[in-house]
Amino acid sequence: MQFYRDGYRPGDPDVHPASAEALRRPSALPPTLDVLIVGSGPAGAVLAAQLAAFSGIDTRIIERQSGPLEVGQADGVACRTVEMFQAFGLAEALLREAYWVNEVRFWGPSDSDRSQISRTGWVEDTPAGLSEFPHVIVNQARMQQFLLDHAARSTSRLSVDYGIEFVTLTIGEGEHPVEVTLRRADGEEFTVRAKYVIGCDGARSAVRRAIGRQLHGDAANHAWGVMDVLATTDFPDWRSKSVIQSAGRGSLLTIPREGGNLVRVYVDLGQTSAGDTDIRSTTVEQLTGVTNDILHPYSIDVRAIAWSSVYEVGQRLADRFDDTPDDLSDHPPRVFIAGDACHTHSAKAGQGMNVSMQDAFNLGWKLAAVLEGRSDATLLRTYSAERQTVAQDLIDFDRFWSAFIAQPVLDPAHPEGGGVTAGQMRTQFARQGRYTAGLATQYTPSSLTGADTYQDLAAGFEIGTRFHSSRVVRVADAKHMQLGHAHRADGRWRIYVFDDASGTEAVEFARWLESSAASPVRRFTPTRSPIDSVIDVHAVFRRDFHDIEPTRLPEILLPHSGALGLQDWEKIWATDPVDDIFAARGIAPTGAVVVVRPDQYVAHVLPLSAHENLSEFFAGFLRERDRGDCTE
Repeated sequence: MQFYRDGYRPGDPDVHPASAEALRRPSALPPTLDVLIVGSGPAGAVLAAQLAAFSGIDTRIIERQSGPLEVGQADGVACRTVEMFQAFGLAEALLREAYWVNEVRFWGPSDSDRSQISRTGWVEDTPAGLSEFPHVIVNQARMQQFLLDHAARSTSRLSVDYGIEFVTLTIGEGEHPVEVTLRRADGEEFTVRAKYVIGCDGARSAVRRAIGRQLHGDAANHAWGVMDVLATTDFPDWRSKSVIQSAGRGSLLTIPREGGNLVRVYVDLGQTSAGDTDIRSTTVEQLTGVTNDILHPYSIDVRAIAWSSVYEVGQRLADRFDDTPDDLSDHPPRVFIAGDACHTHSAKAGQGMNVSMQDAFNLGWKLAAVLEGRSDATLLRTYSAERQTVAQDLIDFDRFWSAFIAQPVLDPAHPEGGGVTAGQMRTQFARQGRYTAGLATQYTPSSLTGADTYQDLAAGFEIGTRFHSSRVVRVADAKHMQLGHAHRADGRWRIYVFDDASGTEAVEFARWLESSAASPVRRFTPTRSPIDSVIDVHAVFRRDFHDIEPTRLPEILLPHSGALGLQDWEKIWATDPVDDIFAARGIAPTGAVVVVRPDQYVAHVLPLSAHENLSEFFAGFLRERDRGDCTE
């Protein structure tokens, strides 16, 4: 974290000085603004945190509730989501507070007495090597607050306007074409006009209805009772995530929570139909009774219940995630929906909150690029195209997984009744590890994702998937760290230049990026902006860090920026002698160029000689700017 680039300042470095634009803005909602976010849930909070990095963009977030969420339904935080939190500088705080899911333990009917349960095995929750971060558990309310606090500390000083409800919108013409009708808690209605509106307002989204989008699929097909309990018990795996299946009495999923004592208990209440009021009237006493029946011969003595609910969720998907008419593909989208507003699924996949946050992470940097003039509005069409496919994949996985774990336990004495064995359950659970870690997303070739022609040059950085970090040494200060942690949620693209075996081509490539008029850095960086403000270039060298002299490298790897023109010493890396990134990620002896999107997904892999290919790739979505002072 660099916090003295514009001069020394005392105090908490996480609290950034308010920008001049932020100080001029009124505290109340203005009549016109750039971006209006409706809803402060997981998707809205990520979008606010990301857009808060751009103080020149007037973003506001409204929430119909009177204050911040105190207890939320979601709690599972996938490895991929923790990686995203690292880009906001929030992973350390999140991990300090969270419960770490290390194992999943399985229980089923005892072979000696099927009326009782016994442990049948366990698996590692997240297969080794998938991510540098674990799968953790943190209450949704805390997740949102981390992000909203980050937005409030930013130069934009972005905070939530509570007690304001979205009513409807109309889309017209002009600089602020979206007219939005809002309602205060006292019933007063008023309007604002925005350039863009994003509905992050949940499964019953009013924004979705206003643009005529619908959720298609099963409205509700399975019911769950859930309670966060403080209890004493003789069940030995109370502080490990456990899947518990009984003989004829149902199944449980227990997930320990943060804080050392709280445990979330999911009670499978079986198939249901939409609007089943009887199932919703299930009491916590009934849920506790079912829990104890399933746990026999063990039991829990509930001392307090922090939160409980009964809900039904089916698999449903919106036909589009924006307002673009189906017959007008060139129509620039102005209104978007994200998270539960455009896809819902069961709790069994454990991905609802995580995928919702990734929706917003995909959209935020694109909005910033368009509003700051770095990209045309056509870039915004890629949001629905990319994220609807991801949501459909999640729903397909959820249908399979829900059906699989809903099967009864096979009774060896009566195999004709069907079901799954304990071994099959463990095997299938382990097989789904990459998906439940949030790492199965792969964007297909498009203007933002290149073809895999040169994938063999960096096999471990698979195009279209998230950038799989690995350890390196920062040359300037000998710090051993993850290369991916150099990536911040600031809207910039990254180019990682991996050294060739000779140690010369990477330097020449960096020199070309710095000085050639054909370089994408020169073509697409505004004249009066820092050289790394659009594309952030890093180099990783195949040698001991002591053998690298930073000041002898091209200035693009040690650029001057900020009010004082200070150097940035954090772009030059060397191999970690214990964990060689070149071997770990399959970097070819000829070296490679790895392009990474602002949302941490690998966009392209190219050889160090592919100057024209690289420049034309960026020309597909960035506007060309004349920087001047370039040479061929």
